[in-house]
Amino acid sequence: MSRLKYIYNHFCVINKNFTTKNALRNQFRFLSQTPSLRGLMEFFDDEKNWGESDVKSGRSWRKDDLRIKSNTDLHKLWYILLKEKNMLLTMEHEHNDQARLFPGPERIDKVIESMENLEEVVRERNRAYYELETGETGEQIEKEITGPFGLPVDYKLTEHSIPKEVNAQWQKEQEVKCRPEDVTNFLLKYKEKEYLANKRRQRRNFNHVIGLLNRFPKMDMEALKEQYPDVDIEKAKASRRYKPPPIFD
Repeated sequence: MSRLKYIYNHFCVINKNFTTKNALRNQFRFLSQTPSLRGLMEFFDDEKNWGESDVKSGRSWRKDDLRIKSNTDLHKLWYILLKEKNMLLTMEHEHNDQARLFPGPERIDKVIESMENLEEVVRERNRAYYELETGETGEQIEKEITGPFGLPVDYKLTEHSIPKEVNAQWQKEQEVKCRPEDVTNFLLKYKEKEYLANKRRQRRNFNHVIGLLNRFPKMDMEALKEQYPDVDIEKAKASRRYKPPPIFD
């Protein structure tokens, strides 16, 4: 009671124009607390879906749907999607522990896609506001630097109270902890992997173009070249696997 009496006296001193009755009413209203009605069951799916092998769900939120929403609605929708995502991840973890198939796993992808679309819509509005007020996008400035493995990476510029020339902590974070010879070997293997992947892709497109020419001999060659610019159409026609249509007199 001593704590309540102290709060009451302090409240009365600050609010001299209040009567004692109003002060008491405001005091107890200030100390009141709304009881929380959300329990652990909020992390679990609806009971009617328990044991079901397939759970139907709607489509994800598109950007066009979100653009007509107000900022308040988007703020509320974000936490609704976040709550749904936590629930789905909890149910997926529970099914994995019990070695059971999680029904409707596409629901997680739809929620993640909806959250990404919502975040992009909010960024669109922020960019429009900053461009209108300041002429800039308001986005964090990025530049391309060489990463620790010798590959180009995007680095977001941030403000520091200490210049980077004398900032020991920043310099320590930027130190390359790989030996130069290890980086050189990695780049050679990485470029070799990229080269082999490009060769496989070109070979796959070349064989696909030959198949298209065999099935559709009268197709538009300009459209074919536009869709597969890395394939030599004349070379594909000269291949032994190309079977031109018979010519009738």
